[in-house]
Amino acid sequence: MADTTTTTSTDTAGAPGLPVVVIGAGPVGLAAAAHLIERGLAPLVLEAGPEVGAAIRDWGHTRLFSPWRYNIDAAAARLLEATGWVAPDPEALPIGTELVEQYLAPLAATEALADRIRTNARVVAVSRAGMDKTRTAGRQDTPFLVRVAHADGTVEDLRARAVIDASGTWTTPNPLGQAGLQAPGEAQARAAGRITVALPDVLGADRARFAGQHVLVVGAGHSAANTLLELGALAQDAPDTRISWAVRSADASKVYGGEDRDELAARGALGTRLRHLVESGTIQVHPSFTITAFTPTDQGLTVHANTPVGDRELAVDVLVPATGFRPELGFLSELRLELDPAVEAPRQLGPLIDPEFHSCGSVAPHGERVLSHPEPDFYLVGMKSYGRAPTFLMATGYEQVRSIAAALAGDRAAADAVRLELPETGVCSTDLGGSCDAPAPATPDADQGCCAPTVAAEPAVACCAAEPEPITILSTAPATRVSACC
Repeated sequence: MADTTTTTSTDTAGAPGLPVVVIGAGPVGLAAAAHLIERGLAPLVLEAGPEVGAAIRDWGHTRLFSPWRYNIDAAAARLLEATGWVAPDPEALPIGTELVEQYLAPLAATEALADRIRTNARVVAVSRAGMDKTRTAGRQDTPFLVRVAHADGTVEDLRARAVIDASGTWTTPNPLGQAGLQAPGEAQARAAGRITVALPDVLGADRARFAGQHVLVVGAGHSAANTLLELGALAQDAPDTRISWAVRSADASKVYGGEDRDELAARGALGTRLRHLVESGTIQVHPSFTITAFTPTDQGLTVHANTPVGDRELAVDVLVPATGFRPELGFLSELRLELDPAVEAPRQLGPLIDPEFHSCGSVAPHGERVLSHPEPDFYLVGMKSYGRAPTFLMATGYEQVRSIAAALAGDRAAADAVRLELPETGVCSTDLGGSCDAPAPATPDADQGCCAPTVAAEPAVACCAAEPEPITILSTAPATRVSACC
């Protein structure tokens, strides 16, 4: 039986210089650590997975369409350059695995960060040491208590002067049923393997699961677009493959975005390719499709739904969910958070990012003040800071943690000097929790034509530097099939 002993860390508890705990070792979490170090503060990064960038590994076959020069945080780059690190080709388009292996892993291995990152360390609770949520007297001067569950079954309580939660939302996908709830039979269908994870490797490791099958993709975000485009490529080689696409809205065309009007040419081509697949009949669209139940069968899955023309049953072999993500807030229940009631983002940020009114490009610049809570020195950042809103971009996360690090260091002027410009047109949102990215078209082989050649993303984000900061958006291109075409 695993040891479940709870210990109190001797390297932090009661020490005069407590660390700033950063939850999550993805791009935004490690950028936070880099900015804290530059400010003379001590970060302690806690990653639930076995390595940094663990969530990115789950979609590691997917290619970014913003080149390397836009995917690296400025403070992180300065740490890396001090080690003699050679940056990748600034114009190359990495896949997720390359983002980890060529950027995040070397960053985590720098002398400045190596001893400040703990993997297989899942944060299961955050509170104030010695007091619960109801206690006010002395609260601001009391260290945070961060409870960590380790892979060996032990539990450790750490003390922290501040906590930055960059854990993302990748592990908490939205349910497929109506009203924000799991549909009856959904849990059983997942357990039976009839419902996959988001962003499966359709053209690679998971190919056999989809070739020649009737596949239903549910959702209208970038996970859906990514999977649909890869299924379209698969159907060329496996013509028995059937593709259905179910959306709750009456019109799926909004997913096409700005197309040739998009400020990012490659992103516009994404919508164009998807529209061609629909208009050619390769993808059958089911609009106004509200799932009410699932019935697993010997051969696959029966999906029950309400539609404007009455109840429907759709028999499929496998279903790919792409309905977005939501934040996990349960382990923060002892903190005094102030969240927007609709999107579950920090209250001041919520109205700025509500997807009913904003695209990613129309989100106002924001920093530490907007991200603050009644609980001093606690922050949600990165994808998690956007709650249920799907409009997050990587550049936003980098600017968030820069501002927070400045505030924690006492540099109020730098913390408040927030400036961020984003493109407003086109497919701008993302439902990739913990990744901050959205899909883009494949990069074709030089000797093979394609219906929508990839164009490198234009510099579209101006931040607090002379050069534009990155917008990081996922590509539909698999690692090994860059010539896949519609």
